[in-house]
Amino acid sequence: MDGYYVNALPLLLLVGLAGRAQLQAPPPIKTQDPFQISVNVDLVVLNATVRDSKGRFAPDLHEQDFAVYEDGVRQSIRLFRHEDIPVTVGLVVDHSSSMRPKLRDVIAAARTFVESSSPDDEMFVVNFNEKVTLGLPDFIPLTNRPEDLTSAIANAPTRGMTALYDAIFEARNRLRTGTREKKVLIVISDGGDNASKHTLAEVVKMAAQSTALIYTIGIFGEEDADRNPGVLRRLAAETGGDAFFPKEFNEAVAICERIARDIRHQYTIGYHSAGKAQPGAYRTIRVTTGAAAGAGKLFVRARAGYIAGDALRPPKDVTGK
Repeated sequence: MDGYYVNALPLLLLVGLAGRAQLQAPPPIKTQDPFQISVNVDLVVLNATVRDSKGRFAPDLHEQDFAVYEDGVRQSIRLFRHEDIPVTVGLVVDHSSSMRPKLRDVIAAARTFVESSSPDDEMFVVNFNEKVTLGLPDFIPLTNRPEDLTSAIANAPTRGMTALYDAIFEARNRLRTGTREKKVLIVISDGGDNASKHTLAEVVKMAAQSTALIYTIGIFGEEDADRNPGVLRRLAAETGGDAFFPKEFNEAVAICERIARDIRHQYTIGYHSAGKAQPGAYRTIRVTTGAAAGAGKLFVRARAGYIAGDALRPPKDVTGK
């Protein structure tokens, strides 16, 4: 599965039809968009990052250390694990005119991310100015080779305007081709948009419906009139990712290394939603921990909520069953 929301129906069918399994197989269930969250999905699955006041990961927490609230109501945790799993990652890179002096640092940062990731991860590149293009050739749809990915970024021209929203939609669609359970987008841009067909409202809604984590890196100077850090912060917060704004362009290298570590040190927490929201309703999520790091407090980052969608059957069970 893509990593967050699991329909319990296959498990119920397994129990209810065990006695008749040799006589009749259960009928197939139609699959819709595997990235849209469902009100009929029984298990809501979150990726949570936990750090102490010094920014260090908290690696030794247990299920009883966490509390999950949906629309203010505490939920019962039904799934808990802490392990490094392979990821499908989309690198979404701004190639508008304002990015030309920054591209060398962006390429170095992307290479650092790839080299810091698991060898089992798979990645692709979406480049954009006023047009959106795929960086890798058709015969290499996904790769984990640093040379392929850095070339995919370096070979695209830097010119023209900025279609950030269109690029995020294309990257989200491209994630469908990935085979890994967890899905991540890393967006490197100034946050501005002056050329997209999609709107900001559509992008925010997509982020609330999508299961992908979005990390954003805002690379811009004070003189960049098109910068929009608020958009980058909002996309990251909505999905449980993080937003970074380096003061110097070369800080993007360390940031990408941090993102790679972040992805590999997350807790997976699942709960059965006690709410009964209609399709299109927004459900807020809050995850806390009562555990302490020595004498200090721990801080949890997870997605802010989701928009309930139509019923679906996920392509894979995140419990591995």
